[in-house]
Amino acid sequence: MSRYHTELLMYVAPEPIRAANERWIARILEQLGHARLSADGLSLPELWLSPDLLLTQTCGYPLMTQLRGKVRIVGRPRYELPDASAGNHCSLILCRADDPRKTLADFRNSRGVINSEDSNSGMNLLRQRLAPLQQNGQFFASVSLSGGHRESLRWLRENLADLAAIDSVTYACLAQYAPEEVSGLRQVARSAFSPTLPFITVARATDEQGERLRRVMNQSLRELPDVVQTLGLVEVLPATESDYRVILDYQHEAEDLGYGRLR
Repeated sequence: MSRYHTELLMYVAPEPIRAANERWIARILEQLGHARLSADGLSLPELWLSPDLLLTQTCGYPLMTQLRGKVRIVGRPRYELPDASAGNHCSLILCRADDPRKTLADFRNSRGVINSEDSNSGMNLLRQRLAPLQQNGQFFASVSLSGGHRESLRWLRENLADLAAIDSVTYACLAQYAPEEVSGLRQVARSAFSPTLPFITVARATDEQGERLRRVMNQSLRELPDVVQTLGLVEVLPATESDYRVILDYQHEAEDLGYGRLR
């Protein structure tokens, strides 16, 4: 029995989400007749580029900037959640509910927080939305790195930052299963839509192997309706690199307006 890395680490909280992902992984491996290889100690980039990778999920921005030609896209998830549908999602741009500022322009010279500089939902989509509002290449008085969307939410709740862009799938999961993490916050605006986070496998996988993996993922979902309900993930749609070029279009839009770096 072959052993491969099979990890879904982009949406791992709250606990019902993590547990549902684990059940889905177990069913996929069972159908393929493979065993799971531990990924303990691997960073996300190391996992994405591992020669022993069977299946994982990455962010669309590193897919198009760091991983092009180095991985094979298996498909993209079709979530049916608030602000995520038909293979697309967006970012919700949030502040504290008691903040008197109403529009994005009102937040000029405020404190921004992003989860990561290579995040599409936390940085790229926010940059594209703020680009028309920046002045001399700057919008915020300061921008901090939190390390994750949940941490960015905590920064908002604890008045360590004023504005953050949160992936709409993450927000929907927390709103349902850990509402205290989004309590006391308010949506100021919504970003443009972009394709949902792609599932990937090793670059050497053939088209047939990638398609078989996607079929098995969907068959496993059909056999696990409770997993579908928990994740809000109805199916895995076919996807190619061209679907994700819009992410670079958003980057170029911001750059053309003189806002190549979110600050």
